[in-house]
Amino acid sequence: MERMDRAWPPSLWAAVTPSGEDYPALAGTATGDVVVIGGGFTGLSTALHLAEDGKNVVLLEAAAPGWGASGRNNGQVIPTLTRPNPDDIVAKHRAAGERFVALLRDSASVLFDLVRRLDIPAEAEQTGWIQPVHSPGRMKIAETRFSQWSRHGAPVELLDREQVRRMTGSDAWYGGFWNRTGGHINPLALARGLARAAAARGVSIFAGTPALSIARDGSGWRVTTPQGEVRARALVLATNAYTGEFAGGLAPSVAHEVVPVLSWQMATEPLGEELRASIIPGRQAVSDTHGDLWFMRYDARNRLVTGGALISPINGADRLRRRIGERLRRIFPQIGEVRFDYVWNGYIGMTTDYFPRFHRLGPDAYAWAGCNGRAVALSISIGRELARAVSGAEVALPFTEPRPLPLHGLLRRVAPLNLVLYRWRDAREIA
Repeated sequence: MERMDRAWPPSLWAAVTPSGEDYPALAGTATGDVVVIGGGFTGLSTALHLAEDGKNVVLLEAAAPGWGASGRNNGQVIPTLTRPNPDDIVAKHRAAGERFVALLRDSASVLFDLVRRLDIPAEAEQTGWIQPVHSPGRMKIAETRFSQWSRHGAPVELLDREQVRRMTGSDAWYGGFWNRTGGHINPLALARGLARAAAARGVSIFAGTPALSIARDGSGWRVTTPQGEVRARALVLATNAYTGEFAGGLAPSVAHEVVPVLSWQMATEPLGEELRASIIPGRQAVSDTHGDLWFMRYDARNRLVTGGALISPINGADRLRRRIGERLRRIFPQIGEVRFDYVWNGYIGMTTDYFPRFHRLGPDAYAWAGCNGRAVALSISIGRELARAVSGAEVALPFTEPRPLPLHGLLRRVAPLNLVLYRWRDAREIA
């Protein structure tokens, strides 16, 4: 199989981020205490924490660290799930749910603390995350989220319409929710920084090396690749939405319980000082309550990084330039004409109930999938917890059995049509 690490999508992050290391492809047999499959945030965090615990780790990446969703997303660091709130999580998972809520609560700070500890140049700004509400009835969402996260000790605040107007510079919203620990980063810089830190601590990283199959082999695990294999006592599968993209038979029970959906990201030309003083002057990450999400944040060069969703990807970049340009002018009339210098996309892994999935695949083998667009903060903490699981410690992850979705291929094809439903609901008030 041809190596994929040269085929970077033409994103903002690929354009501005210093190149990563040229990790070799695996040829022959490698051995270790743990084999980690996937060089995104979760896999890199897992490998790093294992190495710091003295484990001999082999990491396999089909393309290059950060090539997938970890290097293409918007970079918002959000310490919540997309829809489920703490009470939903506890009701579903009980004691494990309580532990997972605590992990979620602290996940943004865990990321920013790790960036500071490792001195990763990831353009990190812990300025907070605002979730504005787009209709009066959606204030129930903010009120519920504030009430529940307050009970669990999160540094959150309920915002009225005037507060949101001051913080965002827009009259488009009716109030909202603020978590002070959130913020944003350059995701590709974070992925490459994590890879360097892991390699410096002894992790053997092999790029251009897709895992083709996994199998129990005596008292350990064997992972086959196009030109070799890895044998290890323990295994962590951290491939999320890309689990079935390079080898359909790798872990179909995991790949078929999430639906990969294209997420489009865009970056404007840099905004001048006067505009920045009136548009999100505190530089928080912003993503609201629309199903067809409105979201934006600044990067280090003062570009507004936003995005949108499409039912069909045909001529997607041009269509989104028009649509999202109109959206930004509606939200921020002062912005005037908007020019987008970058438009790109990548997969996110969606689940039907918006809960992530965590699994024990066998003795000393673990997997997760289902980011639902909230994996930046969460995945760093998940990696830490998976490293603890390999070491035999109790962890804050609610493990379940994989449940592949029936007619997965059909669901994947029709999933973009959900956007019609989201837009219909967005235009109506909550009863």
